[in-house]
Amino acid sequence: MAAITAAMVKELREITGSGMMDCKKALEEADNDFEKAMEIIRKKGQAVAAKRSDREAAEGCVLAAEEGGFAAIVALKCETDFVAKNADFVALTQDILNAAMAGKLATKEALLAATLSEGRTVENHITDRIGVTGEKMELGYYESVQGAATVSYIHPGNKLAAIVAFNEPVDHQVAREIAMQVAAMNPVAVTPDEVPAHVLDTEREVARDKARQAGKPENLLDRIAEGALQKYFKENTLLQQEYVKDAKLTVQQYLQQQSKTLTVTAFKRVTLNVD
Repeated sequence: MAAITAAMVKELREITGSGMMDCKKALEEADNDFEKAMEIIRKKGQAVAAKRSDREAAEGCVLAAEEGGFAAIVALKCETDFVAKNADFVALTQDILNAAMAGKLATKEALLAATLSEGRTVENHITDRIGVTGEKMELGYYESVQGAATVSYIHPGNKLAAIVAFNEPVDHQVAREIAMQVAAMNPVAVTPDEVPAHVLDTEREVARDKARQAGKPENLLDRIAEGALQKYFKENTLLQQEYVKDAKLTVQQYLQQQSKTLTVTAFKRVTLNVD
């Protein structure tokens, strides 16, 4: 058997992301067969993934990007903040985001099946990385939006990101302000019409119960509940929210200062923090 060279170990490490000693041991076990060594390392990742499947992956890295009319967010999750901040982990998250952007992919399933380097899928690369770190990892979230214009915002720390789509071209800084609004204020919908019916029913019932406990007459409860809903809309629907940089304006009014017809058509927000 030919001697294992430093160049071979280095190449295997670059492909798999494993440590130098792990790569050397894999080459030794494979009798210097490079393909077998890669398979040994990948099986290690699969074994670790199976062993830690019941662990909670609550930490991770959240990244976002926009290109013209398409924007996407990727959240790669792991067990500890130490791994989440590792440069190789962040780089893998970025590679996954790049694949999403390149294909303008619509679903998480499509992204997991997308090809990264060495002809292997995103899912395969995540499994490989599990073998390196010994931690559970998973593609926790994937979201995308499309529109005449889009913007992305990543909050410092890579734990929170937002993407927004608009109905017409918009100044990038104006768009970024709206993405920051989404990140900070966590709206549930763009407009009241988009709030799910079950949420409205719950808010109405909560308002009625509060009014009853306060001794309000039954014949006024529905009116009180509708008033509470209007307050809910102002606090939780993006276009009706107070603009965070000028409380005298709603977000819709701020947008209309830029263009009378400018509005938001969609947004997504992903966080690994507790809201």
